[in-house]
Amino acid sequence: MPKMKTKSSAKKRFKVMGSGAVKRSQAFKRHILTKKTTKNKRQLRGSAAVHSTNMASVRAMLPFA
Repeated sequence: MPKMKTKSSAKKRFKVMGSGAVKRSQAFKRHILTKKTTKNKRQLRGSAAVHSTNMASVRAMLPFA
């Protein structure tokens, strides 16, 4: 049986918190920022939790977390 491996892309994007929730960063904050409003960019700061409907796929990508 081959070894289980963590997806490298997932380990860079997600952090598992002590409660078991998974933390993610906000999207739409990387480039083309000039046409986005200051309010919009401000509200994209910080992090958010992964939604419950996506948790199964995130858990599959992070088997050891």
